[in-house]
Amino acid sequence: MSTVAHGAETRPLVVGNTIFDHADDLGVEVPTSCLRRGECHECVVEISEGMGALTERTETERFLRGDFRLACQARVLRDDLPVRFAPLRRRPRILDASRLRERGPADFCPAVTRVGDEVRYGDTAVDRYRGAICGLAVDLGTTTVVLELVDLESGVTLGVAGFENPQQFGGSDVMNRISYEARPGVAGELRNAAVAAINRGTRDLARRAGRRVPHVYEIVVAGNSTMRDILFGLSVQSIGEMPYKSLTEHEYLAGRRPHTALVADSRSLGLRANRQAKVYGIPLVASHVGADAVACVETVRLGEEGRTEMLVDMGTNTEVVLSHGGRMWAASCPAGPAFEGGLVTYGMRAYDGAVESITVSGDGTASSYRTIGDEPAVGICGSGLVDLLAGLRRQGLMTERGAFPHDRKLSDIDVIPERGITFSREDASNLAQAKAANYCGQLIVMRTAGVEPAEIDRLYLAGGFATYLDVSAAIEIGLIAPVAIERVVKVGNAAVEGARALLLSKKKRRWAEELTKQVTHIELETTPDFFDIFVEGCQLKPMPPVFAGPEPVAQPVRS
Repeated sequence: MSTVAHGAETRPLVVGNTIFDHADDLGVEVPTSCLRRGECHECVVEISEGMGALTERTETERFLRGDFRLACQARVLRDDLPVRFAPLRRRPRILDASRLRERGPADFCPAVTRVGDEVRYGDTAVDRYRGAICGLAVDLGTTTVVLELVDLESGVTLGVAGFENPQQFGGSDVMNRISYEARPGVAGELRNAAVAAINRGTRDLARRAGRRVPHVYEIVVAGNSTMRDILFGLSVQSIGEMPYKSLTEHEYLAGRRPHTALVADSRSLGLRANRQAKVYGIPLVASHVGADAVACVETVRLGEEGRTEMLVDMGTNTEVVLSHGGRMWAASCPAGPAFEGGLVTYGMRAYDGAVESITVSGDGTASSYRTIGDEPAVGICGSGLVDLLAGLRRQGLMTERGAFPHDRKLSDIDVIPERGITFSREDASNLAQAKAANYCGQLIVMRTAGVEPAEIDRLYLAGGFATYLDVSAAIEIGLIAPVAIERVVKVGNAAVEGARALLLSKKKRRWAEELTKQVTHIELETTPDFFDIFVEGCQLKPMPPVFAGPEPVAQPVRS
């Protein structure tokens, strides 16, 4: 008889039991709201080992692919293969930047207010006062979702929650999710997954804060173009096809809407809140440069003091925004999931047990390392992978091209032998390509604006991955521009910070709607020497301090 495992816990595998039954035995929390009948589609789990031991997918699982199953539907068919699983709703490390705040911003002017015993949205009375008025800021990231519950009477943050985006069954990046949305018979599944997760998070935050869900009168959403539009129930097929624009951007450019922001009733989207609650989708810049980039720009007040500043929000889809000489340029970089745990044999996201920093010895093994939560090492997350690449380069164990030296005759390296964690040439290749996307975005945006790295007064790094980077190591391998280290500022989850700012200020919403009309968007692929830059970016060496080559053609967002 074999075993079923989650993390370090194992139990005997029982023929006839569902994965949900085994999750109960292992003490693993798997979300569900349909009493395990396969109707809510919330109990998605990833089967990392032993798919062959389970029954075939049922009709209710037809929307899934790859290694994903519904825990209530997947039954054990045979007990001669070990099974390992993990629910999608794992809890990542929440960034310090999303801390509780004890007061509101200086320009506090929320759209929802209290006048006597009335609750008003703008000038319209929407409810009687029920003891509290709250709002919800949402950062709907491709990988992670962060929620922040805010008191709209004081501006005080009441709670923050973060969890893995449950849409992973549709793919690890936006292009895969766009393709998934086009499949017959699965319409709405990605939106339903996001809505269910946000609803659970809202309920939990409200309960912990001593509030109730009907106290939530407004929700403000940041996210890339695809994530935002999926939540609002819009088709995202146009974002996946040339010229890669949201339906809202097409409508704006055609003069059929004043901006790309969205407003909807929470009930129409299925989001649980007060029955009169509104949902505000932050406007997009252009193409894949979405509402999350706008929120980040608000958080860091990019270029507000006349300085030359660049924001890099790193993720599966990295956004780069540069402010210089009173103008802004922006581009998106499809970096993919390599630094988020995908395509690397022992890569993983920032959960307990992930190696987040590592020092490499002369033979490639770790002389020291640190894991999240001080748990036994089970894999390496993004910041640890950057350390590893830089360390292998310093020790002469990897060439600039990401290959092991011929004289070493290595096929892979035992990085942490006692935990069975290795690193291969293929792993390095996948990381190099993800790194090259970030490299291209920064270099082309700077070159278009006529700015060299030494002229950057501030380089803001946003997002979970960037927050824990060793900046020196990142510069050494060319992941970020060679800006003086003292000018690099890590700003944590700037997207949810910006969403909170717009939740608490109608004025900032008008600012955001106007800002997006003024940014010059650069389509990286239209740059004449894009391929050459990408190939150069795949090498594990610093970005050049001085740029040369043809100037790319910047395409203004707006006419």
